Amino acid sequence: MKISTTNIFVGPNVYANFPVMRYEINLGCLENWPSMKLGEQFISSLLEAIPTLQSHGCSYGEEGGFIRRLREDDGTWMGHIWEHVAIELQNLAGSDVSFGKTRSLPDAGHYWVVYEYKHKDVGREAGILAQTLLISLLPTSLQRELATQIETDFDFKEELESFVRMAQRKEFGPSTGSLIKAAEERDIPWLRLNQYSLVQLGHGKHQQRIQATITSETKHISVELSCDKEDTHNLLNDLGLPVPQQMMIYGKAQAIRAAKRIGYPVVLKPLNANHGRGVSINLNSESEVEKGFIHASEHGTSRAVLVESFVTGFDHRMLVVNNELVAVAKRVPGHVKGDGELTISQLVDQVNEDPLRGIGHEKVLTRLELDLQANGLIEKSGYTSETILEKDQIFFLRSTANLSTGGTAIDVTDIVHPDNREMAVRAIKAIGLDVGGVDFLTDDISKSYKDIGGAIVECNAAPGFRMHVAPSEGKSRDVSGKVMDMLFPAGQKSRIPVAAITGTNGKTTTSRMLANIAKVAGYTTGMTSTDGVYIDGLLSVKGDMTGPKSAQIVLRDPSVDFAVLETARGGIVKRGLGYHESDVSCCINVTADHLGSRGVDTVQQLATVKRIVVEVAKDTAVLNADDKYCLEMADHCKAKHICYVTMDSGHGLVREHIRSGGKAVVLEKGINGDMITFYDNGAHIPLLWTHLIPSTMEGKALHNVQNAMFAAAMAYAFNISLEHISQGLRTFTTSFYQAPGRMNVFDEHPFKVILDYAHNPAAIKAITDLAVRLDVKGKRRIVMAMPGDRRDEDIVEAARICATGFDEFICKADDDRRRRGFDEVPKMLEQSLLAAGVTSDRIEIIPSEVEAIEYALSVSEADDLVIVLGDNITRCWKQIVHFGDDGQKRNVNEKPSSDYAEILFEPVEHAFHLEEGQRLVKDERGVRIVIEHDEEAD
Repeated sequence: MKISTTNIFVGPNVYANFPVMRYEINLGCLENWPSMKLGEQFISSLLEAIPTLQSHGCSYGEEGGFIRRLREDDGTWMGHIWEHVAIELQNLAGSDVSFGKTRSLPDAGHYWVVYEYKHKDVGREAGILAQTLLISLLPTSLQRELATQIETDFDFKEELESFVRMAQRKEFGPSTGSLIKAAEERDIPWLRLNQYSLVQLGHGKHQQRIQATITSETKHISVELSCDKEDTHNLLNDLGLPVPQQMMIYGKAQAIRAAKRIGYPVVLKPLNANHGRGVSINLNSESEVEKGFIHASEHGTSRAVLVESFVTGFDHRMLVVNNELVAVAKRVPGHVKGDGELTISQLVDQVNEDPLRGIGHEKVLTRLELDLQANGLIEKSGYTSETILEKDQIFFLRSTANLSTGGTAIDVTDIVHPDNREMAVRAIKAIGLDVGGVDFLTDDISKSYKDIGGAIVECNAAPGFRMHVAPSEGKSRDVSGKVMDMLFPAGQKSRIPVAAITGTNGKTTTSRMLANIAKVAGYTTGMTSTDGVYIDGLLSVKGDMTGPKSAQIVLRDPSVDFAVLETARGGIVKRGLGYHESDVSCCINVTADHLGSRGVDTVQQLATVKRIVVEVAKDTAVLNADDKYCLEMADHCKAKHICYVTMDSGHGLVREHIRSGGKAVVLEKGINGDMITFYDNGAHIPLLWTHLIPSTMEGKALHNVQNAMFAAAMAYAFNISLEHISQGLRTFTTSFYQAPGRMNVFDEHPFKVILDYAHNPAAIKAITDLAVRLDVKGKRRIVMAMPGDRRDEDIVEAARICATGFDEFICKADDDRRRRGFDEVPKMLEQSLLAAGVTSDRIEIIPSEVEAIEYALSVSEADDLVIVLGDNITRCWKQIVHFGDDGQKRNVNEKPSSDYAEILFEPVEHAFHLEEGQRLVKDERGVRIVIEHDEEAD
């Protein structure tokens, strides 16, 4: 019963549209032990440990369904049980999760266990604790057979409490959680920025931030002022607001003198503290004042301690948001009520049985604890924890009414006197807080403080919302909604336009085209691609950045107002999407590539993975009508509109789609060439002749014609004007600087050279078709390769495609052989070319990429065409540009020109192909090591 691998999906994925984690587990001998074979004792023990499993409906969709599965026929297998236990453990810790599924794998006893999580550390620990619990419930003989003996001191109740406390530290607190919920209700996206309560609301330039209930609009000086209780007191006192008498002191003797001067009883509290820490109230003697001083000194961050007059009355928290009193709660300290039979200790246990009480912020109320403060109050009253209280006698276990120490809250918002309302708003405005809490003591909040007295004892920045969102008694108040309405007033945007692009080939070029169109239209664009992350056209992060981490880089950038997210298969199958939805998504094509990797073995499975990008589009899904796998995605779209792209002007399905008022982009034949044309709700809108788009090489590069059509379709879906779309396409070129490795043309030699990163059969077919269409008077020559991690049949297919398009073939290998032999791939290409009818005199095998390119350039003559399928694109381009000046061959080991980007690592025979989430380091011996690391920890 071991965990083989763990995948943490951070966004939409093949299982769900929200974060899940997936364990690959090996049950071992437990494959032969379903729940009913384990026996009723196992099932009963499991339910005794976690009674709330009874609520799981499982496949029956009704309460008790999972228990029924456990006991029905043979029962169910341990992977499925593991899934439900991991889900329920998270629920017990306060995470509202319910989704899960378990699927068997081809190898006997191997399963994928998938379940939802809110915080990855909590989800992971839930899985580990579930595993430990289930093993502990097995018969000892089975534990021995599993070679897994649980420690004899394993105490599940103790472990569960420890797990819940850990979860409380990791999960959002009740205030932050309520703000997130309010944001979701208003369709405001959010991103967690650290492991605590720092959250970004909104995307790009529209973003706001919160940390607990501090907002990005909260002024620092106001927070500092509210934390200094003396300055707050003096400021409010100068405005004529009701405050107690107060003196600041630094020693016990001073405290005693201040208490005498103010008059007993008094309150002592730290100058800087919160949540009632270090506060002692109703002190009536010198000894009590001394103890109170020590207690305050232990909890404050300053040497200073405040002595205040003790004001009687009920404790009220008055919450002010954006200069409006939005909620008031009467707070009652944690207490027990006697019944004449039970001891104080037993009464505490009885109170804690309330299902509304939990550990920390797990539930609406916090459990009562007989800790140092509670025992001190018991002792001060002459009682012990075993004292039996009289019937209806109230005994307070806390001197302050904070919910975090077991207090309760009663909503009294509707009965607050107007004078008291105005007083609270004036106090928070005086301090300058956008969100602030006033602690006000009065005997009756419904009567004016001017008539019956009362005092402001504290003003708080970052006030807790739990007492208002979920009071013990009274009406719940949407205080978080008031904060959202302040940060995002009606009409103010929280989102930026998000375009998501996937497919097997053409993703990067289409992304660059769309980004260029958006730039022409005046947007500051953030773009992810296989080359890196670009912000407003400038490279920000270099590398293959097509996964979830890179998407969040763009969405977090405060300067970006248009996001173009290239999304590749690798990131989806490893981590899911880095965004929950897009405005417009497209799938350009689906062809064989990377098959046999990470559970994707067929083109149909690959299409299912790429379909996720289309499924999250909310406005428009742009699909290739000429690709059957893309067409099938239409049945899974949730977008308002589907826009088909076709290069076949007679496409029957698209014709019917257009006639029914749908959107489409069609390549139409004309006397002057091919025209990219929009169809929209019956309108026929010509856009641009393809031969006027530089990247299409006068319309001959049909794959870039298609890429331009997709970029135009997406731009049109964003309501970008036709003029800007046309200008964006006409100013985009496939130069090395705008699109490195994407059909880069160099024609300053007597012959033409085209560098391209084609690395699968479909891409190689596109470049071969282009070579055939180009008017070449000399020979067509190709420097070809295929990545070593492709299937043998893909390598064979690539060679077969090239066989009829070129006159000469130079077969090389990529720098990173990817577990292939030194010249294994070049020899496979050679054999496939020979099998396709190419004679041996037209084939050269040169495994080194540098040497293969050098040879191809050396033998080329005027009017020849050289196609280079490069791996190290920057190095290849430098080699092509610097080749043969005055008949001198370039020294490939010379220092690179400062005109071009530096190569990250020198070429080596067994180099490394780095993907997102990897980095390359060297040890002291110069040995290269690929480090896999957790993107979330960066």
